[in-house]
Amino acid sequence: MPIRQPETMPAVVFLEAFPPPMREIAERLRAVVRRATPEAAERVRLGWRLLAYDLPIKRHGAFFAWVGPEAKHVHLGFPKGVLMDDRNGVLQGAGITKYARWLTFMPGDTIDERMLAALVREAARVAVVPKSMALALLAGELE
Repeated sequence: MPIRQPETMPAVVFLEAFPPPMREIAERLRAVVRRATPEAAERVRLGWRLLAYDLPIKRHGAFFAWVGPEAKHVHLGFPKGVLMDDRNGVLQGAGITKYARWLTFMPGDTIDERMLAALVREAARVAVVPKSMALALLAGELE
């Protein structure tokens, strides 16, 4: 008997559940991710209530970014954000999570697409860092 794959939901259908201002922000962030990493695959992760982006490496892909809409804001996040070069010091999450970092956008906020694209490309870069090297970096063993 073949393994049944979970059904996928289109991103636009997923985003319909959120207020229009949050959908607009999420769509802008989706566009940034797609332009910065056109090779990435987008999928809805219903359990996490977000749009996940994976690089086409490894057996199941390398999860490197997410767009997470909520009722009052939208996050652009990076699961290995702690390893990223955050030259502008904009990433949030230090002291809250061990590895993940994110930015939060509310209606009316400026979205610096150039800076975000650089962060997305940096997230893609660190997503392929071998786990042993990532652990060494976190332990401060490497510069």
